Amino acid sequence: MGRLISNSEEDENAVKTYVYKRVGALEIKADVYRRSGGENRPVILWIHGGALVMGSRTSLPPTKQFERYMTAGYILVSIDYRLSPVTKLAEIIEDVEDAYAWLRREGPHLFKADPERIVVMGMSAGGYLALISGFSLSPRPKALVSFYGYGDITGEWQSKPCSFYMETQPIVSKESAYKAYTEKVITNTDSLEGEDLKYQSDFYIYCRQNGLLPNEIGGHDPEKEPGWFVNYEPRKNVTGNYPPTLLLHGEKDTDVIFEQAVLMAEELKRHGVEHYLISQPHWGHVFDHEEEDSTVQDAHDRVLSFLSNFMKDDT
Repeated sequence: MGRLISNSEEDENAVKTYVYKRVGALEIKADVYRRSGGENRPVILWIHGGALVMGSRTSLPPTKQFERYMTAGYILVSIDYRLSPVTKLAEIIEDVEDAYAWLRREGPHLFKADPERIVVMGMSAGGYLALISGFSLSPRPKALVSFYGYGDITGEWQSKPCSFYMETQPIVSKESAYKAYTEKVITNTDSLEGEDLKYQSDFYIYCRQNGLLPNEIGGHDPEKEPGWFVNYEPRKNVTGNYPPTLLLHGEKDTDVIFEQAVLMAEELKRHGVEHYLISQPHWGHVFDHEEEDSTVQDAHDRVLSFLSNFMKDDT
């Protein structure tokens, strides 16, 4: 595992692409960004967003923030994972676990990663998966950073019809949404075009309009099988051993409600886990891409400061 399939040395942020996992004939890939230098370096394991339905490992942190990670000496490993609705939640999390295991096992000799200094970071659904990693990965990551992620998937914000999607999007029919159910497992939506891409988007909108995302992503009914979901909700799995966590969330977020960050922070506090919640009243979803906003710049400063505190070389 870990076959190098591309190698670009055209710029200082050259990317190398590896296969970190195979499922039958399907290859699941990771892009590794590393500036030159011989020493072992700390790693940001980056998990893209897209509601577990869309997106790709090519969806990187915002440009200026990404550059700061590189300048600070981090290796950034951005992963694909199998996407819903064809793939269900348990398999998606399995991919994250396998990516982490591959990074720890192969990273030191493939790209001089320090396996003891890994932070898991993600945005939106990737932030949710980052929070899942706080209790599902072994050994635990050094720290977690969640940009507008969420700590539960069975709350009313996902299990009831969402007024925002009802009011701002055309009503999606079940017939259109279910065209996303194909026989083909996909690991990203980069190669999808036209109606195929639209079906993935329609599937998500339909689920939000009807409060069916837990059912369709999980493959179980949260009303009939609430116990099944317990292992997939970070807020219900926080213990005193949970990694230090940085939460960043906009109070005007219309996709992942701000309450999700507040509830997660309360649970971390209850268990004595070091954590920070950064928010602003005017931030919405994907606020971190507004890089000319001084409050966003300050938030990026605080992310770098948080990382420096927990990613030091203790040897």
